[in-house]
Amino acid sequence: MPVTDEMVCFSLYAASRATTQAYRTMLEPWGLTYPQYLVLVTLWIEGDQSVSSLGDHLQLDSGTLSPLLRRMEQADLVRRERRSTDERVVTVTLGDRGRSIRPELAHVPARIAQGMGLPDERAALELIGTLQRLTDTMHAAAESRADDPAATARHQH
Repeated sequence: MPVTDEMVCFSLYAASRATTQAYRTMLEPWGLTYPQYLVLVTLWIEGDQSVSSLGDHLQLDSGTLSPLLRRMEQADLVRRERRSTDERVVTVTLGDRGRSIRPELAHVPARIAQGMGLPDERAALELIGTLQRLTDTMHAAAESRADDPAATARHQH
């Protein structure tokens, strides 16, 4: 057995890649990438978003999100508009195509859950909770290391 098979981090990496590949295959007929699908899902469920709140939801920085939204706008998936009350804020709304493909993509979450071997919603929620706790813990650990100059100095040598 390769040593990487015994590493938690590699198992997470492999699972993430396999999940992303499954989404890529499922979304390809619509010409969507996984990040584009996530933008659409957020807008379908949460409604219109500022670019910054969308970035926060999806954990994407503006350097990644802006070109993604530009391509989506060209495909009529979303629209970007400056708020009249504050020109610094750009609001993202669904475009006509973004609204119209929602029913066509309604099967995606269930197919992904099925592919993951999750038997029901309870199992999916348990996995989501575990992964969210892991993410929060890793973010906290990274922040504590960033706040500890001695730890940073030890890792540079």
